[in-house]
Order: sequence, then structure tokens, then C-alpha cells
Amino acid sequence: MSQTPIELKGSSFTLSVIHLHHTQPEVVSQALQDKIDQAPAFLKNAPVVLNVSSLNGAVNWKEMQQAIAATGLRIVGVSGCKDDALKRMITRAGLPVLSEGKESKPQAEALPEPIVQAAEASKTRIINTPVRSGQQIYARNADLIVTSSVSAGAELVADGNIHIYGTMRGRALAGASGDRDCQIFCTSLSAELVSIAGEYWIMDQLPAEFFGKAARLCLQDGVLTIKTLL
Repeated sequence: MSQTPIELKGSSFTLSVIHLHHTQPEVVSQALQDKIDQAPAFLKNAPVVLNVSSLNGAVNWKEMQQAIAATGLRIVGVSGCKDDALKRMITRAGLPVLSEGKESKPQAEALPEPIVQAAEASKTRIINTPVRSGQQIYARNADLIVTSSVSAGAELVADGNIHIYGTMRGRALAGASGDRDCQIFCTSLSAELVSIAGEYWIMDQLPAEFFGKAARLCLQDGVLTIKTLL
């Protein structure tokens, strides 16, 4: 039994990053609400990081924070902040200012849901067992290969490509560090969500003719595209 009441560990989480391009809170709020209406199951009450690197001009941070929070999104931090005055406002608002490496996912010091994490020795992570609901597998700086099925409620995350050789019913997020050349390969596509470098479809957006079929997803001209897996 542990001698201390808590144990602090580092872990990795996939968070959506909202890049703000407008200083008017009501404009940002409406744009966010439109996105949430498109994918409520994915975005409702979701934890998010705000990236403010593209903001030019004065911004009323208190109003901006309130407008975003009113949509139901949970702000867990702010990145891309280069203005000292804005940093002070963000800090006074009780939010952490996050520093980014090469636009990688923010790191959170917390205990996640049950995670199956592959070893980091090779450039390809291979999972030979079924991925069950509530599990997350993250392949850091690598491709991810799952030779079995992925249940609904499970999540696959890879900085590289993702290959699923069983039925895919969960979520697959390839190019998690922003690599837009990554792809998703699946022999039976019934996913709750698929995403490449932040561009995503939920289940209802998957073309009906590909549902339950072998498929390959990639980005073409920045748009998520699906093709038959030959």
C-alpha cells in the first residue's frame, strides 16, 4: 500500500486546440457554437486549449473567456501567447499559459482513464489484443498498428499513421502532432470519429458507401478524404 495519499505522474492526453483569429468574443462564440452543433457528441463539454498566436489587436480577455465558457467548452490552458500584457491577463483569470514545442499536444499532469501505452523503442507500435471501451492507445512519434478490433468508446492516437486490421468502432486520431501527410487504414470502418491532424468526421459524416467497408482516409488540399482500401 502506498505511504502517501497521492501519486503524481506524467501522462499524455489528446486535447482539441482552438486557434483564435478574431478578437470579438461574440463572433468567436457563434463560430464555436456552429462547430459544436455539427459534432455535439465530440465537442459538448470538451476540454480545450486556446491558441492566441494569431490574435492582433486588443482583446477583452474576461469577455472572451466568458463567451467561450458559455458554449460549454472547458478551457484548460492557453498557448501561443507572446504578448506579456495578455499573459498577465490570462494568468489573473486563473488559466495556465502553456508553452509548446513543435506544436505538439499539451501535456497534462493528471491520471487518465485506463491507458494501454505501447513501448517507445521502435517507430511502429503494434497492438495484438482487442482495444476495449475506455482504453486509449497513444503511439508517440510513431505509426500505430492494431491487429484486432477496436470497441466503441476506445481511442487510438498516433503522431503517425494508424492501421486497424479488425473492426473499428472507436475513435482514430492520426497525425496528432500536426503531420497532415498521415493516413488512416481500416479493414472495417464503423468509427465513432476519425481525425487527421485535427480535421475530423464523426460517424454521421462518414459516407454511407464506406461504412463497414475497407477504407483509407487522408487529407487532400486540407480536406479529409476517404477512398477504397485496395
